[in-house]
Formats: sequence, structure tokens, C-alpha cells
Amino acid sequence: MKISELREMKTEELHGEIDRLRRHLFDLRAQAVTEKLENPNRLTQTKRDIARVYTLLRERGETDIEQGQYHLEASATHRRGG
Repeated sequence: MKISELREMKTEELHGEIDRLRRHLFDLRAQAVTEKLENPNRLTQTKRDIARVYTLLRERGETDIEQGQYHLEASATHRRGG
């Protein structure tokens, strides 16, 4: 994902994008363990995309991004009944 595309997103959308990218990274790691990963470079690309989103959030003055992300994940799990 290009930085210009990310810059056009709202802050709430960026938080959602982090969540999506983290889940994607988890899936890629699972594929790597089971040797079903076709392109190992996807792991690196996804990690860099996550870093780009974090950089943008910090540029926008967001603080405690990690803590806020865990709060969002916990509330989403609670709503699902997990």
C-alpha cells in the first residue's frame, strides 16, 4: 500500500487498517509455518505497511496508539461474545 493512499484515510480508518493488516500478518505467519506461503516477501511487505500506518498516526499526533489498539480489540472481542 502506498503512503499517498494512507494519507487520504481518516484516523479511524487507519486504526481499522492496522487491525486488518495485523490479521493478515497473522494469516501469513500461519501459512509460513505450514509451508503454504507462496511469496515470503508478503510478510515483509505487510510489516512495512503496518509501520507506515503507525508513522502516519504518530504524525497526526496520536498518542498511546498501541494501548488504543488493544482497547479496540478487547471491545470488539467483548461484543462478539468471546
